[in-house]
Amino acid sequence: MYEQMVTARHYEERLVDEYLVGKQPAFDISAGPIPGELHLAAGHEASGAGVCIHLRDDDTVTAPHRPHHIAIAKGVDLKRMTAEIFGRKTGLCRGKGGHMHLFDPDVNFACSGIIAQGCPPAVGAAMASKKRNTDSVAVAFLGEGAIDQGGFLESLNLAAVHDLPVVFVVEDNDWAISMPKDRVTDVQNGAQRADGFDLPGVRVDSDDAMAVYEAAGEAVMRARDGNGPTLIEVQVHRRMGHFMGDAEGYRPEADIDRAKQRDSIERLAADLRSHGVTDDDIDEMRERAHERVEAAISWAKEQPEPEPAEAYENVFTNPPAQAATDGGAAADAPGDAGETGGDN
Repeated sequence: MYEQMVTARHYEERLVDEYLVGKQPAFDISAGPIPGELHLAAGHEASGAGVCIHLRDDDTVTAPHRPHHIAIAKGVDLKRMTAEIFGRKTGLCRGKGGHMHLFDPDVNFACSGIIAQGCPPAVGAAMASKKRNTDSVAVAFLGEGAIDQGGFLESLNLAAVHDLPVVFVVEDNDWAISMPKDRVTDVQNGAQRADGFDLPGVRVDSDDAMAVYEAAGEAVMRARDGNGPTLIEVQVHRRMGHFMGDAEGYRPEADIDRAKQRDSIERLAADLRSHGVTDDDIDEMRERAHERVEAAISWAKEQPEPEPAEAYENVFTNPPAQAATDGGAAADAPGDAGETGGDN
């Protein structure tokens, strides 16, 4: 767990370096090797590691738009994930998904930029497991700003009604984008949402990896044994803005300082030392994690970019054959792809 958490933290710190290339001094979100938005989860590491340590490859995990720590903990291929973030053709989704739309079927991991979107697919995976009479489970991660979304509440209801093997994990970092939690929801403890659906709700009040491990272990075992769903909320903290380039003018400096003083990685390192793990062992784990990250970034940057024509591949609806060669002019013709473009 410690090595996974260090990997996730260093990974995101290095993504910051790569993301800012070409985007300064005047911030240009479309420039540089990583164009578009980038949402980082530094400060969330205990949640991903503490939950996913209990999972197998055949268990399903869905994550929100801040997914890297969860993906690393679930075992997603780090090199291919990095290539995807850099928009390279060897990426998990051939460079078309970006960091918010990662998909790795080898370990049953997916994520989405739509708030609470991962809840229904996780429930679907849990229902499939039950119908197949297997003991695989599903876990849906979401932020505290998503606990009022219909997709989340409907998923809780369906999971409870059918007694499905699914665990919902709410990561509470106190901020729903730029709004403090108490301004967007009616409960301070998101685990209370479980009360309306007659299922267990557990709150982990600190981003302590061992406390998350204990809570998640019980929930996953409960699901795997056929005893139904659980809702867990974990208090984490956001060490960076909602997205890269976020000036955080809405956030008091004192809150930012408090977040930086809370470090689940250092807390776990202290726990390891108290159980006899030496500083040399801890340094060795850190070194392995850093080397793995650097290798993934170097590999990804060497990968080829997709050819423009590949934009027409692996889509739900292919355009007319001539669209790829005439710049899309055929799509403007009545009755052609132009009329149904909104369905693509």
